[in-house]
This record gives sequence, structure tokens and C-alpha cells, in this order.
Amino acid sequence: MLTAYDATMARLLDRAGIDVLLVGDSLGTVILGCDTTLPVTLDAIVHHTRAVKNGTNRALIVADMPFLTYQVSAAETVRNAGRLLQKGGAAAVKMEGGAAIADMVKRLVAIGIPVMGHVGLTPQSVHQLGGFRSFGKRPEEAEKVAEDARQLERAGAFAVVLESVPSSLAAAVTAELKIPTIGIGAGPDCDGQVLVSYDAFGLFDAFVPKFVKQYAKLGEVITEAAKEYIAEVQSGQFPGPEHSSR
Repeated sequence: MLTAYDATMARLLDRAGIDVLLVGDSLGTVILGCDTTLPVTLDAIVHHTRAVKNGTNRALIVADMPFLTYQVSAAETVRNAGRLLQKGGAAAVKMEGGAAIADMVKRLVAIGIPVMGHVGLTPQSVHQLGGFRSFGKRPEEAEKVAEDARQLERAGAFAVVLESVPSSLAAAVTAELKIPTIGIGAGPDCDGQVLVSYDAFGLFDAFVPKFVKQYAKLGEVITEAAKEYIAEVQSGQFPGPEHSSR
């Protein structure tokens, strides 16, 4: 599972064989340049989900429900999730939280909207958590992660993301649940793994979490290519005769 925010990237990742494309509210940081995911709106996720849908043939498309789009009421949650499927083209939605949102998850599943859960470090709760940090090292936090995951499974979630939790906790939760777990900074024992594509490919260099493996450094490649373009334009080398529209 990797994130995607546009048709071109979705097409490349889909062609590579990625099983799930997440239109994450991480677009707030890697696309919009915000410090957190909190400013991301439903309209923005719908817009980017439609773009990803246009570039995808086989991968499952999951769209994040942004902050305050599923915490107010069941009716509003249904309406907002419905937009992501109907207007955005998503096949499922992802919601952060556990016991506190279990009723909302249950309502969506009851009307046929698949839900992926997300527990552990939940970026939409960054201020409550005191920043972006590992969650679950203390016994009370570990029990909360486990119970939140149980509640999501009981509510009908088809999978749950475990973010920035100790690998031993992720392994225990994975062993207990019947639904798949998807890890990010949660060790090797989850059923699947997810990364922000801009992190994995070296496109976002403002901050690289320690659990990220950079499989390429495309940011450096693009910067060097842009420098070469500048030099060739300034020297008159580009455009040459072979680039003529004749």
C-alpha cells in the first residue's frame, strides 16, 4: 500500500502492482505544504481521489476522511463518506480512531461503505497527542491501541492501519485480529505495509521519519534535471532542431 494523489503517480504505482492506493490526508504536508493534516478539506480529498481513480485500473482505492468529516454526526459521516465514493471514485474510506468512532464505522458498513481503521499515532489528533510521536510504549497506551483495534473489527472495518507503535504490540494485535493489519512504523509482523509515496521515493525532504526506507531519491534527480534544463535554455542548446514542431 502506498499513497497517491494524482493520475500520473497512480498509473505508475498501479502498473508496478501496488495492491492498495491510499489518497491520504498526508497531501496536506507533501502536496499543500502544511505543517499538519488538519487543514485538509473533504473537497480536496474528493478532487485528488478522482484524479487517482482516473489513473488506476486494478488497485483498491482508499480515501482518507479528513478531520471533522466523521466526528459530528452519523448523518454527516454518511454524507461525507458517500461523496468520496460517488464523486471521488474511492472503493473504501479510512478513518482515524477506535472506540470513539466505532458507531460511525458500524453505520457506514451497514449501508455498504467499506471502512479501513487507523489506530496508534493518529495524525489528526497531533495536538492531543503532544506531537508526532510513537504511541503505545506505556501500558495504558498499548491497551488503548489493542482495544481500539478490537472495537474497529467488531464495528465491521475490513482492515486497520497501525501507525508508529512498538513492533511487539503490532505483532500481538495482528495475531489477535481476524482482519488484516497494515503497518507504518510498526515493525515487520503486520499483514501489510504502507508508506507515503513522497517519503519512499525521496520527493519530500523536509522531514523523513526514521521508519521510512527511501527506495529512490527522485527529489535529487528532478533538481539536477531542472538545472540541466536551465543551463541548456540559457546557452541556447535547447530547443535544438530535433525539438522543432515542424
